[in-house]
Amino acid sequence: MSAPSLIEPGLVALDTCLGATKEEVIRALAGVVAATGRADAEGLAADALEREGKSPTGMPGGFAIPHCRSAAVNTASLGFARLNNPVDFGAKDGAADLVFLIAASESGGADHMKLLTKLARALVKKDFLMALREARTADEVVELVRGVVEPEGPEAAASGQEAAAAASVGARAANGNVVQMHPGNDAATNGDKPSIIAITACPTGIAHTYMAADYLTGAGEEMGVDIITEPQGSTATDPVTADQIKAASAVIFATDVGVKGRERFAGLPVIESGVKRAINEPKKMIEEALAAAKNPSAPRVKGDASAAASEAGASRSQLSFGKRIQQALMTGVSYMVPFVAAGGLLIALGFLLGGYDVDPALALSNSLTNLPEAGPHALGGSALATYLGAVLMALGKAAFGFLLPALAGYIAFAMADRPGIVPGFVAGAIAGATGAGFLGALVGGLIAGAVAAWIGGWKVPRWLRGLMPVVIIPLLASFIAGGSLLLFLAKPISVLMRMMTNGLNGMTGASIIGLGIILGLMMCFDLGGPVNKAAYLFATAGLSVTNPASMKIMAAVMAAGMVPPLALAIATAVRPKLFTKAEKENGTACWLLGASFISEGAIPFAAADPLRIIPATMAGGAVTGAMTMALGAASKAPHGGIFVFFAIDKFWAFALSILVGSIISALLVILLKGTRKDQIQTPAPVAA
Repeated sequence: MSAPSLIEPGLVALDTCLGATKEEVIRALAGVVAATGRADAEGLAADALEREGKSPTGMPGGFAIPHCRSAAVNTASLGFARLNNPVDFGAKDGAADLVFLIAASESGGADHMKLLTKLARALVKKDFLMALREARTADEVVELVRGVVEPEGPEAAASGQEAAAAASVGARAANGNVVQMHPGNDAATNGDKPSIIAITACPTGIAHTYMAADYLTGAGEEMGVDIITEPQGSTATDPVTADQIKAASAVIFATDVGVKGRERFAGLPVIESGVKRAINEPKKMIEEALAAAKNPSAPRVKGDASAAASEAGASRSQLSFGKRIQQALMTGVSYMVPFVAAGGLLIALGFLLGGYDVDPALALSNSLTNLPEAGPHALGGSALATYLGAVLMALGKAAFGFLLPALAGYIAFAMADRPGIVPGFVAGAIAGATGAGFLGALVGGLIAGAVAAWIGGWKVPRWLRGLMPVVIIPLLASFIAGGSLLLFLAKPISVLMRMMTNGLNGMTGASIIGLGIILGLMMCFDLGGPVNKAAYLFATAGLSVTNPASMKIMAAVMAAGMVPPLALAIATAVRPKLFTKAEKENGTACWLLGASFISEGAIPFAAADPLRIIPATMAGGAVTGAMTMALGAASKAPHGGIFVFFAIDKFWAFALSILVGSIISALLVILLKGTRKDQIQTPAPVAA
């Protein structure tokens, strides 16, 4: 029994209105697919909208291809609509009147991926789009699309696109409307033309990856340039050959994800962008690549040992300075968080067993080898608990001791790759030893990364290249970054840190409540993004059991960060009809995620409906932050949520603040989502 076809007349809606926004059109098309029994409408719509939130799917030429892989899909399908009133899907040249909803099953095999990518590549052709616009019936559209994605027989394998397109337009062939299709770029390098290699890749690897490749290929044909493409998508990739790389004048990286095998192109001038730019501006990118090939100072792909430090920097050389700094800081914070979580929880457990005055030195002075022969239990219950608390405290402090070095080290790593790690760790250690704190670590990491990347760009003799990333760069960068911090910067930064600490300790009344509101808003603004991480870093870097203000800040940050997932859990339980099936499942998981202080549990909701979810959660987070400060809740643990209750002073105030904020956010979510007018309406099938 043959597999079901990707498209059938019941999946086609011609000359109809499915809504005024792309969200409404996607939901309606999901309903069309669901009406044929191929998917769950709510789940498919939610996954397609989540994908749409990552980057718009509107394309030049007046068409859009919303797409996703979804567990809600049981049969890979293509839903198609030709709209009476074009809808904006984010294309630069205007709204779309042709919309394909590409619904791939989550476990879809390679064959289905190949069929879907064939469609994406066919849509690049203007005459194929014209045929879709002129089709008179749903059957005609189905025949046209099947001719592209489901060729049959040996002849179709060679020329199926042309033959199927011609058959689908039937009588109109005599009027010059036959679709002329061409397979993907397979051209070898032509010595009479300049040759450029193009690598394309998008997160899902279904549509944009292959369309970008074909747009670049088509533009190259018009410009007389050989474009050798390597689409790194979900289907098997045919890598460019060594001879093609050798003959190429430049390389284009049009990707939203990392380039596989980047080192193959070492030495080639490079033009980089997201995948959508290759679709919107293919000719301009080719012009830039041709210009870079003639410019000796143009950015190039790095690949040898001496360039290891600058490879990461070169890969981002075309990003703005501010964006590169932001990426470096976020990398440092992301690598630092596991040290905070592990070390902080170990310290909290040490408090639980050994009390808040437990001495970690006890773990070293009374190691197991020095205990009575009868074993640890010979100490007695109370003494054993104290001893184990000291062990946990020692382990936690050891892990926490890496907080500043890890922050600075991985900031430098993001800027200069592996050679930046050592000078970054050294700068972070200096920041900790001199009292410069997290501000000193941030500054030291940036200096270390910049210096390591600079040294890595030196042109050195071949015999010295092997020593650069493992000896020369770490040595010189550590001396410059660590020395500048120790000799010049640490003291003024430490003075600033003391002023901040004293200011926080002196906060009372309205000022400390205001700080709680600000921290609460930050924690709920981007749910694990840069603003959230900045608030968390501010709290954890200064956390100390000897500093009451720091523990209040930690409590406010942790409590506010628990509000978004808990609020969505409450909202999905109270008003499930306002949410899709996938969102209701996420809501169930949010109970545990919220209780554990994992703000990211609310991301799927915010991605699908940011204008309603984010303001609602920020309001509850602000209330929670203000209440914890006003009621005097304080946390000695930097992570763990309600599960570290033993390390939270005035736990009742902490829990009450979370409860009030979560209820406020849940009510606002229900109120705002209840005003929506985008419920799924499945249009009736259009008669053939």
